[in-house]
Amino acid sequence: MYPFIRLAKEFFIFRNASPLQATDVHVSHHICWPWDIDLWMELNNGRTLTFYDLGRLPLARRAGLIKTLKENRWGLTMAGASVRYRRRVRPFEKIEMRSRAVGWDDKFIYLEQSMWKKNGECANHILYRSAVTGKDGIVDPNTVLATLPYEIEQQPLPDWITNWIAADATRPWPPMQDDLTQG
Repeated sequence: MYPFIRLAKEFFIFRNASPLQATDVHVSHHICWPWDIDLWMELNNGRTLTFYDLGRLPLARRAGLIKTLKENRWGLTMAGASVRYRRRVRPFEKIEMRSRAVGWDDKFIYLEQSMWKKNGECANHILYRSAVTGKDGIVDPNTVLATLPYEIEQQPLPDWITNWIAADATRPWPPMQDDLTQG
């Protein structure tokens, strides 16, 4: 089940936090509870993605994006992700999450998030490709950013992100459909 109570707690904790620009880092802290683990007694990989919501959505609120989404009747969707898992997160372990927008292109906003253990090791890191959607499809990120309460200058995306974009563009879509019914 989606952790709505945890998400509400994050919005409550940061209700009076100072505003951020989308490219600023939002820092939050979380605990891996027993219901977040898998058979190997570590944070479940799917739950890891849900944890990232707990950092990304308060960032969007602090950056003014939630307000502009409501005002314009826009939605927010994820259009791709690349995750690196490097260290296990065990039950009752506390992690620090860092969330920020890295930049954008003509369709998507690229976000990066990471989880850090108390000993300073990065447990995992994710790159998201997100899109704001309206009644006519994807809304140009420049249009979205122009509605925010501050000006933000576009910076070139780092090479590791442009390389991921280029590699992902070679991926076939729709995926191949082998006949899995035989055998």
